[in-house]
Amino acid sequence: MRVLLLGADGFIGRRVTDRLLVDQELQVTVLGRRDSADIRFDLTAGSPGALARFLDAVAPQVVINCAGATYGSSRTLIRANTLAVATVCEAIRRSREPARLVHVGSAAEYGPMPGGVPIAESAEPRPVGPYGVSKLAGTELVLASGLDATVLRVFDVVGPGAPTASLFGRLSEGLRRALERDESQVRMPDLSGYRDFVDVRDVARAIQAAAVSAATGVINIGSGNAVRARDAAQLLVRASGFEGTVAEENRQVMLPAQAVGAADHTVHHPLHHAVHHLPGHRPVEPRTVDGRPVAGEPVAWRQADVRTARDRLGWRTQVPLEESLGDVWLETACRV
Repeated sequence: MRVLLLGADGFIGRRVTDRLLVDQELQVTVLGRRDSADIRFDLTAGSPGALARFLDAVAPQVVINCAGATYGSSRTLIRANTLAVATVCEAIRRSREPARLVHVGSAAEYGPMPGGVPIAESAEPRPVGPYGVSKLAGTELVLASGLDATVLRVFDVVGPGAPTASLFGRLSEGLRRALERDESQVRMPDLSGYRDFVDVRDVARAIQAAAVSAATGVINIGSGNAVRARDAAQLLVRASGFEGTVAEENRQVMLPAQAVGAADHTVHHPLHHAVHHLPGHRPVEPRTVDGRPVAGEPVAWRQADVRTARDRLGWRTQVPLEESLGDVWLETACRV
């Protein structure tokens, strides 16, 4: 099967590349802006006609779109997450043999949702910021394109290679600096929200499974568990051996390794900080009006309903959160 991969240099794209290149059944061509790409093309500046000519030359049976931007101005996000997707869809439509499209979306498209409830693909999206809005617009373009296409709505991705601007990329770098400088505190943003963390290697497996499947429409890709970011941070702190404090905006939380307590809480033990196992836990509810979350309110809860991914892709996660965050720290600690 001939596959054209877009966005191979990104956090997710690099792992997808690794998986596809070792699959003897796939012939992979990479299109991107860097010299390392097989075809150099800027999706935010190039025309659909020019991209269609490349598609005709490569004749892919599947196009995987991992390209996009997570950070930047509203203009940057719209160009990378919406305009570029429009270019891809139009180019595929114009090509002689339209390929199947697998597009990587984001859970940020959902926006605030009621706490304690897994989010199904049928939930009405209500994104609250430029990133979520730009990603949702890209998803809608794919769904309305008339192509043989699926959108993988990926939840909170963690694992080795995490960008330093990401939550655990930032924490890992902060822990490294604190240990090198013998500092007793690491500063972080609020960690009270609940997130569905999924390892980047599991995401890459889901994308590969979608590429060779006949599934269409939106499919959630997540672990199916909601974990408080603060509890996940404990796993990373313990992996690093840091015994100081993490200052969380206006709240200071002690996260020494000893504070976790019992021996069965080691970083290699299966995660039992999932929200439904937390003692005395009550799901955090976003502020609502007439039962609907208020636009602009912080997203306090994110948990994927992953039944569609299991049923239609035969996919489920394999990498535990402890292992994923342990690998984040190992990569950071070994960086020269």
